[in-house]
Amino acid sequence: QVQLVESGGGLVQAGESLRLSCVASGDIASISVMGWYRQVPGKQRELVAQITNSGRTTYADSVKGRFTISRDSAKKMVYLQMDSLKPEDTAVYYCRVVLRGSMYWGQGTQVTVSS
Repeated sequence: QVQLVESGGGLVQAGESLRLSCVASGDIASISVMGWYRQVPGKQRELVAQITNSGRTTYADSVKGRFTISRDSAKKMVYLQMDSLKPEDTAVYYCRVVLRGSMYWGQGTQVTVSS
């Protein structure tokens, strides 16, 4: 079991930056993938970025070059640095980890970008 808590969301203007953080507790040694998803009302939750134990990263095309995912070596924290934010980045952002084939989610943090 893993528990996840996100922080760092908020209201910013277009072009500004935010950094999201997610702290994991519990059976963190067995986490294989850490990542961020986002969801807006009426749409499916979508992958924003993820990072594997080997450090391989994956990004949604819409955020490439603007967002950067990172994690600490102990796998306790995963971060999402979001630069050059756009109004279309407005969503609830969720931290997700994969542990022995099961997915665990945080409670989400709201990011709102005004134009």
